[in-house]
Amino acid sequence: MKRKIAAIFAADIAGYSRLVAEDEEETLRRLASYREVVDDFIARAGGRIFNTAGDAVLAEFPSAVDAVRCAIDIQESLRTRNMAYPPSRQMSFRIGITIGDVVERNGDLLGDGVNIAARLEGLAEVGGICVSRAVHEQVANKLSVQFADIGAQEVKNIPTPVHAYMVAMRRENGTYSKPQLKKPASKLAAAPVWMWPLVVAVVSIVAIGVTGFLYNTKLKQTASVAPTPAVTPSAAPTANAAAPSPMPTQLAKAPMTPMAPQNAGAAMAPMPAPSPSAAPMAGKLAADNVPFINERVRSFLAGDYSTAGDYKAFALNVGGFSGSSLNQPSEEAARNAAIEQCQKRADAAQSPRRCELYAVGNTVVYSRGKPPMPPSPYFRHDAMTERAFASKDFPIVREPQKVRLENMFVPAAKSRSVALGPGGQYFMVLGASSAEDAARRSLESCGAIAGVACLVVAIDDNFVVPIPTLFRITGFFNAASNASIVADARGEVVRKLGDAVGWNAVAVGTAGRPGLGLKAADEQAAVNSALADCARRDSDCHVIAIGPFTVGPMN
Repeated sequence: MKRKIAAIFAADIAGYSRLVAEDEEETLRRLASYREVVDDFIARAGGRIFNTAGDAVLAEFPSAVDAVRCAIDIQESLRTRNMAYPPSRQMSFRIGITIGDVVERNGDLLGDGVNIAARLEGLAEVGGICVSRAVHEQVANKLSVQFADIGAQEVKNIPTPVHAYMVAMRRENGTYSKPQLKKPASKLAAAPVWMWPLVVAVVSIVAIGVTGFLYNTKLKQTASVAPTPAVTPSAAPTANAAAPSPMPTQLAKAPMTPMAPQNAGAAMAPMPAPSPSAAPMAGKLAADNVPFINERVRSFLAGDYSTAGDYKAFALNVGGFSGSSLNQPSEEAARNAAIEQCQKRADAAQSPRRCELYAVGNTVVYSRGKPPMPPSPYFRHDAMTERAFASKDFPIVREPQKVRLENMFVPAAKSRSVALGPGGQYFMVLGASSAEDAARRSLESCGAIAGVACLVVAIDDNFVVPIPTLFRITGFFNAASNASIVADARGEVVRKLGDAVGWNAVAVGTAGRPGLGLKAADEQAAVNSALADCARRDSDCHVIAIGPFTVGPMN
């Protein structure tokens, strides 16, 4: 036997027995798929799995930093996969990590380090990570991770309390979740038996005195204050439906009709607030006109929802999450239930977007209006410009967003799409029914958040727009309003670029006279052609655009 100090990682699935009982075959299939992800991340981080049992995984790492970084990667990757399932069928791990003294025997590890890691895993939130104080001290200044101190925790079969910390998991908008703090465990000294009658007597006397004082105070207030009428919640929709209203008591008994499972995974870079809509949506509900949702939800709206009784409602958010309520006892109950169901789904996926009512009955009440969209077709395949997707080459966004694309978009199921806004906003849809559906939904959500029409940059494994490599991308190119081009030439540039496939480039000189390189086989040929065309009309020509992007010199 060999004794050593190691960072121990323990993980298992929350509610695994329930998942198996509901659908054993599907749960085991998904467990195998999720375990592939977990095993791969552990191997890439230099860890070693030394024991497994059912849904549990035990691994050792050379350092606490490697273990925590691996745990975060695992939770973020699995969270993305879970977005394709309703909350009741999501498969989420809890992870515990500690540094401890262990004994190695035939490849297995034994000792308090392993036991404490398993207990910390039990303290972790669903989809969360809980670490010991020793781990926190090792990683606090080495990783950009936030922690919540939950204090000393008494855990089974460990004689002394374990001081623990929750890792605050990052949301899609770059903010961090706030773990539910657990009160530190503490032992109260046992009072002698003879003291209990005295304690009871003292407490009773105090209670009688307090009750009398409060009752007397209440009588004085009743005599001096006029009663205030209760405020009745308005039935009219508002633009700030950020959270569901309190649900009436009778709603607990009202039947809830489940929505079709969501299959959209959404990930967003930090974005500005949506631009206010100039024309709120109204009129009769038409399933084909509802934005953000997938085809299964659209079918539900066209079928079960449209034919249901009067007291019903439908809610959604720009991330593609939705909720519905049918056959409710009142309109107010229907409104509250739809928003609550939608918000629970959004919160389970850590979506930063709030749910709002879209329809009450068969009437649209959505306050934001239709999201801005580009003209169709939303994307087209062009063999001359299309190339394999690479997160490092994704335009405009910053490095953390490129890492997120690599971790979430690249391994996700098809069909998937990423839409990009001119300010660096982006929105990805994963696991859609078709490339066209993924493109539409990513554009709708991106447009609603950015306030302007976005551009589909990637579909499945490929970039579907030219991505310049000779120049630095600085923004979106709009020839009709580009100030570098002289005004009387902009219309012709727009016309010529309108149907040009392949690589296209635009150059201008000191007088703003444009030169175009159209339908070239590669980026360099387009640049050369644009510069030569510009030189015939102007001087000191330089390239200002390639494909849909404005460009500048490499730094």
